[in-house]
Amino acid sequence: MSVLKSPLPEESRKAVGDALQGALVDLVDLSLVAKQVHWTVVGPRFRSVHLQLDEVVATARQHADIVAERASAIGVAPDGRAETVAKTSGIDTVKDGWSKDTDAVRTLVAALHAVIGRMRQRIDATTEPDPVTQDILIGLTRDLEKHHWMFNAENV
Repeated sequence: MSVLKSPLPEESRKAVGDALQGALVDLVDLSLVAKQVHWTVVGPRFRSVHLQLDEVVATARQHADIVAERASAIGVAPDGRAETVAKTSGIDTVKDGWSKDTDAVRTLVAALHAVIGRMRQRIDATTEPDPVTQDILIGLTRDLEKHHWMFNAENV
């Protein structure tokens, strides 16, 4: 049930809402994973990795807000609750304890890779029903791919 009238037909709203909800969950979880690793990274490259992780957190949080507000704008209630994120995220869990800087980089490369793959599927899924949402997903995927490149370059 939606209390807001959507400019999209119901079938399109459902498909686009699903894409936005999945994107929201992955972005919220990405911000949590990056922050957890940010707090626990150790090693010779501590400072640079620590700062780089905060950039990922900022990007994920900014885009999560944009995605959630787009869902609201089309009449879909966004769900960023911890329970929903834990059940539906496509990112592997982070190990507890300290993360050596090289492991931290590998963790972020894997997390970003997973999210980017799912975002690209969402880009495809929104091509026809809503190019506005597709544009949002393209922009956020571009930003995530830049972070992926930067972490990948450290992993060589």
